[in-house]
Amino acid sequence: MTLQATRAAREVETRRWIRCVHCGVTQYLPKLVRAQQVCPDCGGYGRLDGPERLARLLDPDSYSPLPRRIRSADPLGFTDVRPYAERLAKARGRTGLDDVVLAGTGTVRDVPVVIAVLDFRFLGGSMGSAAGEAVTVAAETALATDRPLVLVVASGGARMQEGCLSLMQMAKTGQALADLRRAGVGSVCVLTDPTFGGVTASFATLGDVLIAERGSLIGFAGPRVIEAATRSALPAGFQTAEYLHQRGMLDLVETREGLRPLLGRVLTLMTEGKPPHAEETGPPDPVRERPAAETLKLAREITRPTTVDYIGLLCDDFVELHGDRCGGDDPAIVAGLASLRGVRVMVIGHQRGHTTAELLERNFGMANPGGYRKALRLMKLAERLRLPVVTFVDTQGAAPGIEAEQGGQAWAIAEAIAGMSELTVPVVATVTGEGGSGGALAVAVANTVLMLENACYSVISPESCSTILYGSPSHAATMADRLRITAPELLRLGVIDAIVPEPEGGAQASPREAAEAVGTAILGALAEFTTFGPEELRAHRHARFRRMGEVADAG
Repeated sequence: MTLQATRAAREVETRRWIRCVHCGVTQYLPKLVRAQQVCPDCGGYGRLDGPERLARLLDPDSYSPLPRRIRSADPLGFTDVRPYAERLAKARGRTGLDDVVLAGTGTVRDVPVVIAVLDFRFLGGSMGSAAGEAVTVAAETALATDRPLVLVVASGGARMQEGCLSLMQMAKTGQALADLRRAGVGSVCVLTDPTFGGVTASFATLGDVLIAERGSLIGFAGPRVIEAATRSALPAGFQTAEYLHQRGMLDLVETREGLRPLLGRVLTLMTEGKPPHAEETGPPDPVRERPAAETLKLAREITRPTTVDYIGLLCDDFVELHGDRCGGDDPAIVAGLASLRGVRVMVIGHQRGHTTAELLERNFGMANPGGYRKALRLMKLAERLRLPVVTFVDTQGAAPGIEAEQGGQAWAIAEAIAGMSELTVPVVATVTGEGGSGGALAVAVANTVLMLENACYSVISPESCSTILYGSPSHAATMADRLRITAPELLRLGVIDAIVPEPEGGAQASPREAAEAVGTAILGALAEFTTFGPEELRAHRHARFRRMGEVADAG
């Protein structure tokens, strides 16, 4: 009998009906268990215990507990209304658990993992020495076996009855997750309701990918504490998973039913894939040289394929990741884990859109500081996981405006450029539309820079150049020619490494054909670096940009 079936049978033996805590409607318990504790009337989520979580997330019969059994001691001899030792004994008797954390190995959609689940029934999922030790041992096991670590969290925070020793578990578990990061072993944290306090401020939010179950309350201080401290009403949806996702603090929010398949996809993209390979092709199509103004018009065409289009046409799977972890998630930058014709990569790109509504939502592909911080965060994740970085460049430039300046636009772009320069994984950038100024370069500091035949890349838009030099945009066509913004001109200048031919009429005339050419070019470029070591990749990129520019000696 599975863990889930054992728990369900025990519940059914003692009671047959239960009242939903969200809507108050009485539900038939066996039916509710089958529905994963999701109320059929209001859709509200009841809490799942540790064994249920394991049964719902892992492949059947794949779970094996870690051999070491860890229990809390009573280091302070603590007593409140009852002795701490008595509380522990009662919690063990009621739950059948040694302590908060169930830890072991298993598989998720056939991907081997180490998993640790916090059970809220055991003293509110609080983290004492035993919980900290169990999470740390799980992380150490993941490190030793090179398996990704999955943490499923439900906690009220640190355990007061163990005093400062409980507080120290934040550092212990944080170090354990840092060890995984340094070794390039992936980790995924699944945050459920509730996740608060010292657990949130330590291992729960240190995973490479943060997934929250829909409707979960997540934070540091509890809402009642915040209301009392501020003496003001909290915003609607405050501290819910959805609220935090909108503010860039979480990668994904998922339904309970969708957690296992999503987790399987993320883990597969983290761990499985074939090496980059060059595909056999015939001789490249000839590149047509057009006047710069004509090329610019094609590059700006609203029907031209976007980053999302290329992802859909090229990738076997893609999981978009969100947020800069500083309070924002800029939709002008799309990024995530992907399988590009079987090759694991991190894809990052500007996203303009095709309709007026999407153009406005995406700010015409002009990223704010949060977009560049998100891009850099995910580049660093790619480096930890040893994933090549593939970027798509298509923006008039970085977002202008008061908010962008207040948010540190220049600082964000500078950090993205410097951070991308230091990556020790292969980076291939493709200019697909309009590459404008530092907003484009911030995701284009690559080992190889490709450019579509009808794309443009420039220090400034021709219109702005004309306005600055002539007082109006009337000389834009002339400036477009003089700025040398087309692919053939930039290839001659050494700014780009190769031109990707487009179908007759441009990429917008046949997006699938254009995507095929782009995918082949990207994989060919990545294949050139399969024998490069980490430091060689960084040195190659540094040397590429070191030789840029022409100077004349003064004498």
